[in-house]
Amino acid sequence: MRDAVIVDAVRTPVGRRNGAYADVHPVDLSAHVLNALVERTGIDPAVVEDVIWGTVSQVGEQALNVGRNAVLGAGWPESVPGTTVDRQCGSSQQAVHFAAAGVLSGQYDVAVAGGVEVMTRVPMGSSLGKDVGFPFGPKMLARYVGQQINQGLGAEMIAEKWGLSRQQLDEFSLESHEKAAAAIDSGAFAGQYAPVPGTGLEVDEGVRRDTSLEKLGSLKPAFKEDGVIHAGNSSQISDGSGALLVMTSEKARSLGLKPLVRLHTFALAADDPVIMLTAPIPATAKALARSGLTIDEIGAVEVNEAFAPVPLAWLAETRADAKTLNPLGGAIAIGHPLGGSGAVLMTRLVHHMVDNGIRYGLQTMCEGGGMANATILELL
Repeated sequence: MRDAVIVDAVRTPVGRRNGAYADVHPVDLSAHVLNALVERTGIDPAVVEDVIWGTVSQVGEQALNVGRNAVLGAGWPESVPGTTVDRQCGSSQQAVHFAAAGVLSGQYDVAVAGGVEVMTRVPMGSSLGKDVGFPFGPKMLARYVGQQINQGLGAEMIAEKWGLSRQQLDEFSLESHEKAAAAIDSGAFAGQYAPVPGTGLEVDEGVRRDTSLEKLGSLKPAFKEDGVIHAGNSSQISDGSGALLVMTSEKARSLGLKPLVRLHTFALAADDPVIMLTAPIPATAKALARSGLTIDEIGAVEVNEAFAPVPLAWLAETRADAKTLNPLGGAIAIGHPLGGSGAVLMTRLVHHMVDNGIRYGLQTMCEGGGMANATILELL
């Protein structure tokens, strides 16, 4: 039987908005991680049968198929195709699903999945100019008449529904920074970074070592006057890219490569697009049911920290061991480069599993439109 394995995973250090990557074109950042895979594995790029790239704001410098442009920018053979996908924040996690599906079905023996977002150069909402049309059509708006479709307000709704106080959210956010700082200091990310020459950035740029509950408590709510969501318990606007090399184990053997993890189970879920951020809960349930595993068998979990209520609500519903959740910090500390985040998180998860001998890991991300991907990995 065919399988799909990841033989390497690499990412840039994540940069702050207007930070280290402010002068780096998203195609060049993508090309950099593609070539990092080549350098780390020694693979001939000509054997790659597709590059599947996640990007959310496909406009301006991220328009006209970033995946293909990255292949050409990397100097790879013109025979290597590339495509770009958008499942909002989960775009590059979806790219991994597509790559694995292609490998499992025999469409590919070798594929690369990843993604990029340089939010400094292509700000969120760049595709919503007044002259380009509004993305929610009249029929969709009629279905949700009188309701605001806004992720920040969705996070407020989750906090209210699950009874999460601002104190709880801020404590979780502070822990995210503390865990990320500890991971950097311990060298936990060293084996996955591909620093970009000329930027001076060697580690994730967004971690705030000097934050505190007092500082977080001084920040004003961002979406509701009496709300609990603010800049400090939300993901950071960031720049970054990641890439994963996917193939069959048989192909890996023929190329002299050692697989790191097997792509065990995939699931998708969709939920209310107004509250928007709850779908990781049913996506996780579907993935576990499909895999035959229980939550107690999952040794490490990455739930994207779009806003602090998202992983906390997930934790409450799944009753997972809190120690397994985002053990290296998350997007509140490191940042959330939209279309690149799925690949960044999966790179973190793969290396964490390998470094610590964790058999099963799970990743899930909330996405615009009320969707989520969930992926279970198995250590090899």
